[in-house]
Amino acid sequence: MPSAPKWLFDVVERLMPKLPQLQVSSTEMLSPSLKKIRLVGDVSLLDFREGYYMDFRVTDTDVRRYSPTFIDAQTGMLELLVHLHGNGPGNAFMGALKPGDTVDVAQPRGHKYYDDSVEKYVFFGDETSLAAAMSFYRSFKHNGQQFRFYFELDEENKGVPQLLGLENCVVLRKDGSCTDPKRIGSLSVFQDAGWHDAVFVLTGNVKSVQAFRKALKGVARGKVHTQGYWLEGKKGL
Repeated sequence: MPSAPKWLFDVVERLMPKLPQLQVSSTEMLSPSLKKIRLVGDVSLLDFREGYYMDFRVTDTDVRRYSPTFIDAQTGMLELLVHLHGNGPGNAFMGALKPGDTVDVAQPRGHKYYDDSVEKYVFFGDETSLAAAMSFYRSFKHNGQQFRFYFELDEENKGVPQLLGLENCVVLRKDGSCTDPKRIGSLSVFQDAGWHDAVFVLTGNVKSVQAFRKALKGVARGKVHTQGYWLEGKKGL
């Protein structure tokens, strides 16, 4: 429900368990379109898992979803990495946040795609997926799992994975190749049979997710999880 009448969101907020407001402690532009936002406060009531998202009411009538990179109850910190693109209300809200501002937060939710018993993971996404990728990365490293990241990124963002400290990354150009199953099938992970039993987590552009999933048919022996974050022409997916 990306948009709804103001009265409906007001009612939903009154019915939901009230969570403490968080305050923006710092912001940093990692590129012209990627902004890191750190919030501080009482996050002890937030149940966070790898890849979960949070709903933010960005106007009286609009809600948008963003994934934290981590939530740390000990330090009282929550970090977001948001993609600023276009002129929508989500971009206006997140783009304007500055230290000292306060933010209402909702309980994180989503699908449980992460399993610490899995030996290998392959994660695919774009700019909208980098926050989720960071949350998975922390667990991969902590539990000694094998992993590979594939990102389709604009030219201005191709250095961001390295800036974030992500390892085992392949950056793909956002030139339409990731919506072509045949071209996706040429990636090294498809050529290496040792990775065919990995768990695949496919996120980001719906069309790219669909193409990647199609390329995996007859190849992947492990689970394939999909979560499209956006689709051209569709508001607030």
